[in-house]
Amino acid sequence: MTKQATFTAGRNIAMKVPPHLYEATIQFYREVLCLKEITKHAPSIGFEFGSNSLWIDRVPGMSQAEIWLEVVTNNFEAASALLAEAGVVRCDEIEPLPLGFQGFWVSSPASIIHLVCKDTKSWTSGKNRLTSNLDGGAP
Repeated sequence: MTKQATFTAGRNIAMKVPPHLYEATIQFYREVLCLKEITKHAPSIGFEFGSNSLWIDRVPGMSQAEIWLEVVTNNFEAASALLAEAGVVRCDEIEPLPLGFQGFWVSSPASIIHLVCKDTKSWTSGKNRLTSNLDGGAP
């Protein structure tokens, strides 16, 4: 019997920021709000955001910032099938994922990008975090 997929909110929030707003955005969270900076994954820049991690990614070609969310699942294969059955649009071309990484990108009806991955795959659990490869971030 196949195990049913369950979903929970991930702890990572990615803010994709155009280059012309990147430094001001970092300064806002670092110097204005004085949020604690996460430095253990340099060169990526992140901040403690309550119980979440907020990652600021510089993305060339963007005209305005976007928020991307992480959703974790206990069963990657069942989650993929369930979302496909529900008509959820996969958009894996949006950003490359590391070879062998059990995750994929989807878009919500409101056009918010979500990374769907096994719950063992985020930095907050000690594994690799994903960031934009367009800006030279750490994959």
